Amino acid sequence: MGILVTKPWFRMKKMDSIAKKWRHLNGQNNWEGLLDPLDIDLRRYIIHYGEMAQATYDTFNSEKASRFAGSSRYARKDFFSKVGIDKGKPFKYFVTKYLYATSQIPVPEAFIMKSLSREAWSKESNWMGYVAVATDEGKAALGRRDIVIAWRGTVQSLEWVNDFEFNLVSASKILGPGVTGGVPKVHQGWYSIYTSDDPLSPFNKTSARDQVLAEVRRLVEEFKNEEISITLTGHSLGAAVATLNAVDIVANGLNKGCPVTAIIFASPRVGDSNFQKLFSGIKNLRILRVRNASDIIPNYPLLGYSDVGEDLEVDTRKSKYLKSPGNPSTWHNMEAYLHGVAGTQGSRGGFKLEVNREIALVNKSTDALKDEYLVPVSWRCEKNKGMVQQVDGSWKLMDHEDDDFVF
Repeated sequence: MGILVTKPWFRMKKMDSIAKKWRHLNGQNNWEGLLDPLDIDLRRYIIHYGEMAQATYDTFNSEKASRFAGSSRYARKDFFSKVGIDKGKPFKYFVTKYLYATSQIPVPEAFIMKSLSREAWSKESNWMGYVAVATDEGKAALGRRDIVIAWRGTVQSLEWVNDFEFNLVSASKILGPGVTGGVPKVHQGWYSIYTSDDPLSPFNKTSARDQVLAEVRRLVEEFKNEEISITLTGHSLGAAVATLNAVDIVANGLNKGCPVTAIIFASPRVGDSNFQKLFSGIKNLRILRVRNASDIIPNYPLLGYSDVGEDLEVDTRKSKYLKSPGNPSTWHNMEAYLHGVAGTQGSRGGFKLEVNREIALVNKSTDALKDEYLVPVSWRCEKNKGMVQQVDGSWKLMDHEDDDFVF
């Protein structure tokens, strides 16, 4: 059997309704009546933001032999073109800021990767995501000027779950002045990555938190005379950091009253019951957590933590396109999540692709598709892993575009 060829999941005529009802798709009414069965526009909407989260993986340099391991391969200028989510799509954005993170406590290498090179671009920091804003064309398709913050997730196996300590620390630093009652606590690891700085690193003289909040302030001021939204996204670790970031923005009033929505995937739990109570009392903040029924990560940490936001469950084990039953890696994979969103039938059961999203994407970084579709395993990689032949016949590793290092 040959490969299934599908058409793009977007169509301009179908996108018109998204511009008209974006507030509902952003959770104005907590997605009431939209999740089961999953509304077709919300389905497309979730995939859109999921692709912006997937882009953080597609640009991340995880080759430890490279002096640029832990950085973004691609510069900001053509970012969305380089990660393959620009052509023909109505929701146009441009990247305004790259975000860098470090940690003052030890964290698994799945979170902060180190280069083997003595000439590493940074020994303390990793590229952690980006801020983007809708172009004028994108604004017309989206119905408002959308500011997107995408956070990168973990880049290696799931073994870190067994080795990581799930300690709670006070989140008072990011919660603004109005906290009453019990002190909300959050996971120490997520909090450290979000709030740590390092004077030795040119990329983290300020924390990821300070970098992103400064950019949010700037963009909200720049577009203060327009209708705007702030949308956050991320997968796994990135989903946890996006949750902290979303709460931080609204608790400290940086959104100036505009809606803030986090659409996140495979998120581990972030905080305790006091954090959950605080979240429930914040206006203009919504979180939609997409979880795969068989993925173990959304169940961690097991004790002392509470979920926040609304749940959307998908189950990729029901897909006829994927190998059965799969494994923990494929169940957690971001592209597999988006495949699940495209086909979930909710309480009706079964699986049917309601949007024609290319199934070959599922195998981008894993081995999940059935062999009959003839899609190579983990097919997305840089040509020759970034090795480029020089005019004298020698080979040199050239796997980085430099302008993301300009501040």
